[in-house]
Amino acid sequence: MANTPISFEFFPPQTPEGSDKLTDVRKRLAVLKPEFFSCTFGAGGTTQDRTLDTIKLIHAEGHQAAPHLSCVGSTRENIRALLFAYKEMGIRRIVALRGDMPSGMGSIGEFHYANELVSFIRAQTGAHFHIEVAAYPEFHPQANSAREDMLNFKHKISAGANSAITQYFYNADGYFRFVDETRKLGVTAPIVPGIMPIVRYSQLARFSDTCGAEIPRWMRKTMEGFGDDVESVQAFGRDVVTALCEKLIAGGAPGLHFYTLNQADASLEILKRLGYRGR
Repeated sequence: MANTPISFEFFPPQTPEGSDKLTDVRKRLAVLKPEFFSCTFGAGGTTQDRTLDTIKLIHAEGHQAAPHLSCVGSTRENIRALLFAYKEMGIRRIVALRGDMPSGMGSIGEFHYANELVSFIRAQTGAHFHIEVAAYPEFHPQANSAREDMLNFKHKISAGANSAITQYFYNADGYFRFVDETRKLGVTAPIVPGIMPIVRYSQLARFSDTCGAEIPRWMRKTMEGFGDDVESVQAFGRDVVTALCEKLIAGGAPGLHFYTLNQADASLEILKRLGYRGR
């Protein structure tokens, strides 16, 4: 079971203290020999420099680093500059996303959809980068229909993406159905499930309401019943997410990508239960 590839996502820290904490988190997670660490990318310049700085640190530590690039607030000029900066550093993997429009931002930028960004990356850098894109097993919250969302996903792969990472979910059957449907459309690229460990219910509920990820009713009711008992929520979360990962691995998922929220404990505990040790 512990042979399935794993990877971890961070967001760029805002303070020196946050950067020191993230260095420690990486050190603890690196023992498990992940394929890569990715780092998110804010729109409109909000975190773009911090993303670059974080990627430099990850790369300098000898790890595979995967910076996110987003359409929102981006121009061809600044994406081109970032691509060549990453290429010069020796980065070989990019996560290309449309991104979410921040409140108050009037224009998405020069790229409107992720497939346009993928095409641009390929035109500028050829086959240098392994390009990851997003997938939505429960469908993008702004999609007009399931069929449209499937076709949009196919467009991203056809534009030159190598593989995909899904939005997090807690229904394994939904993931497997999504994979089956994309295969019927001719998509052969690996689709890696995104895994969100459960640390605080209120935080998870807020994220899920924003991004359209479903928390099954039985999970919501169980966690609501724990009230302010954080330890019970976390113990329940470890059981639920471990069982989800076991089902995904047994069903042939090509990897597991953990949304860490810049924390190590929850991911480490789940992976320990799955049989991952320092390798």
